[in-house]
Amino acid sequence: MPGIDKLPIEETFEDSPQTRSLLGVFEEDAAAISNYSQKLFQAMNRIYDAQNELSAATHLTSKLLKEYEKQRFPLCSDDEVMSSTLQHFAKVIDELSSCHAVLSTQLADAMMFPITQFKERDLREILTLKEVFQIASDDHDMAINRYSRLSKRRDNEKVKGEVMEDVYTSRKKQHQTMMHYFTALNTLQYKKKIAILEPLLGYMQAQINFFKLGSENLTQQWEDFLTNIGTSVQNVRREMDGEVDVMQQTIQDLEQASDLLYMPDPDPSQVPVNRNLTRKAGYLYRRNKTGLVSSSWERQYFFTQGGNLMGQARGHVAGGLVMDIDNCSVMAVDCEDRRFCFQITSFDGKKVVILQADSRKDCEEWIATINNISKRIYLSENPEEIAARVNQSALEAVTPSPSFQQRHESMRPTTQGRSRAVRTSSVSSVGSETASPALSVLSLDALVAPDTPIQFDIISPVSEEYAGQAKAAGQGRTNPFGESGDTPPEESEDSILHQLFIVRFLGSMEVKNADSSDVIYETMRQILAARAIHNIFRMTESHLLVTCDCLKLIDPQTQVTRLRFPLSSVVVCSSHQENKRLFGFVLQTAEGRVDGRPVTVCYIFESNNDGEKICDSVGLAKQIAFHSEMDRKATEKKEEQDKAKEKQQEELSKQKQIEKDLEEQSRLIAASSRPTPPAPNADGQFLVLSKSQSEDSDAGPEGREKGESEA
Repeated sequence: MPGIDKLPIEETFEDSPQTRSLLGVFEEDAAAISNYSQKLFQAMNRIYDAQNELSAATHLTSKLLKEYEKQRFPLCSDDEVMSSTLQHFAKVIDELSSCHAVLSTQLADAMMFPITQFKERDLREILTLKEVFQIASDDHDMAINRYSRLSKRRDNEKVKGEVMEDVYTSRKKQHQTMMHYFTALNTLQYKKKIAILEPLLGYMQAQINFFKLGSENLTQQWEDFLTNIGTSVQNVRREMDGEVDVMQQTIQDLEQASDLLYMPDPDPSQVPVNRNLTRKAGYLYRRNKTGLVSSSWERQYFFTQGGNLMGQARGHVAGGLVMDIDNCSVMAVDCEDRRFCFQITSFDGKKVVILQADSRKDCEEWIATINNISKRIYLSENPEEIAARVNQSALEAVTPSPSFQQRHESMRPTTQGRSRAVRTSSVSSVGSETASPALSVLSLDALVAPDTPIQFDIISPVSEEYAGQAKAAGQGRTNPFGESGDTPPEESEDSILHQLFIVRFLGSMEVKNADSSDVIYETMRQILAARAIHNIFRMTESHLLVTCDCLKLIDPQTQVTRLRFPLSSVVVCSSHQENKRLFGFVLQTAEGRVDGRPVTVCYIFESNNDGEKICDSVGLAKQIAFHSEMDRKATEKKEEQDKAKEKQQEELSKQKQIEKDLEEQSRLIAASSRPTPPAPNADGQFLVLSKSQSEDSDAGPEGREKGESEA
């Protein structure tokens, strides 16, 4: 009803339909107030929760800023300016955290408490009174119905009294409940205004107090500090923008420069190989044996660290040692299922690692880098400069002399040497090969025969000569692996010296002079020059066995003897003056030519060990062989002297026997020439000898022996 703002309590006893209708309006209004108050309570509760969270977060932020100086960042050193600045911020934020805590307390008291009390007390009271009023009204209706059904006849006075008492009680209860319910609904119109305004008043008052407290704490000093920090942040932002521009430009430059490198195997003419590296890193495939004949390939990240090759699997924090590459050897190998493979062998030959690169350029750079490290160039102050100088020296060393250039021009149409070299199986660096200073005095043509072809494979004229001699002499058959059926007598297994070395055959050529080691140096220079000119970088790896009888080149896989050099034919053996892993020896064979002149051939090798050790071993073998030969000759001479003495003794004894026989014969002849009287027998009578008996007596002992033999 318009214009009515409260329920008439005085009309509660009548309980007219108009009163009930007006009560329905107030009940609908109470429900709307309850619904609105619930939403307002939720909104204010969110403010209160947010303020509590803000207070806790501000306190946590202040705590973390104070702990900044205790942090250890891997990419940032101790920055005192940054630590001091954050300590100032921590102090300010700590004060703000205290202000927020005070604000939270005020919101709880001035905002949340009034609306919570209105919701939990006043609105709940309305609902309770509504339920009680409804029950009382139902009881009154039931009592009236019972009272109305009383009969007109004279009934039991007791029943009538109970019904009337029930009507009295229910009507009184309804009237009293309805009056309290109306009073509560009328009071709710005032409480709803208080419940809405009082929390808002408390919220605003708390915010005003908070801002006043903040204005008192944030003085002019803090404003200046914040202004300075803002300026610093702007400077850092400008510096970051400049760095981002530089990095973007770097990315563009790298994208343009790396366009060719995106190909797995770039063109060497466009991306040249850098052979001056002393450090390298990148992904390679490593072969791991999984069985007797099976193997697997694992991709790892490899890098050089000093004289060590390190490997690191993806996901691992640090790398592990793969092998020591000081004084090692590296070679390109042919794998059946992979390309661009190379093999690293340790200095003692006990450990071998086979790796695969992504491209030919990468493979050659890894080989060059490991070769530079194996020479210990990385220990110098400027390793790359020294590596470049060594490579330049190598380029100068491979510049052939005029006579060699002429021979090279004459050899150019033939491709036999190069085709043979393609079948070899290993690669190694030759280092800085420079000619000996003594060569400046000697003529190069006086050392090396003119128009001499260079042989790069393992088959040499000497082995062919031995094979021809073996076939001519009928010394058994030759098996398909190059071993002869019979072993020469000088290859005895009881040799005093047996030393094995890992070597790689570089080449051989005929020489003219074998008086000094200069011929070996010049042969090294020309063979290395020819390899560089013809791009031959592959060599055959063998085991060199040094004994007191010979030098053998043995296949490391099949143990087949590839070449055999009699030790007596080795004239000179020497190592290179600078690259000690290079060594060679001169072999001189008699009756090698048609005209009967000896053939002198120089063989050049590269070893894993020091070449001087191999030369010393060869020298020791020659000394042992020389002393053995001297002992053998002395023994043979002594035996000949003993035989001569025995023969002389036999002749003297025969001569004495002859003289004795002659004397005995002379005596017998003299005795037989005198007349002899007959000898008496035992009876005193004389015996008469027959003619045959007299002849036997004249013949002496020899005649008697002859007669006995005839008999």
